[in-house]
Amino acid sequence: MSAILVLGTIVGFAPASAQTYDPSYPVCMHVYGEKIGERIDCTFTSFAQCAATANGLPATCLVNPYAADARRLPLPRPHGRRRGP
Repeated sequence: MSAILVLGTIVGFAPASAQTYDPSYPVCMHVYGEKIGERIDCTFTSFAQCAATANGLPATCLVNPYAADARRLPLPRPHGRRRGP
């Protein structure tokens, strides 16, 4: 009986396996706002894929800092034209 109690205690203190920034995916979507809740979703392989999912949501796409190839990922271009002086 005491062995079960000790085992249960050890398992209860084990670190959680869930990770916000999944290193398998180079792009994350940060969703913010009170209505739908704030969260970070790192399940995207490109900025285009993330932007399509984020369309209409209070969200932004960003480079996953824990992805293996995050430094090689091209940044998205800003939308619209730049206005000159």
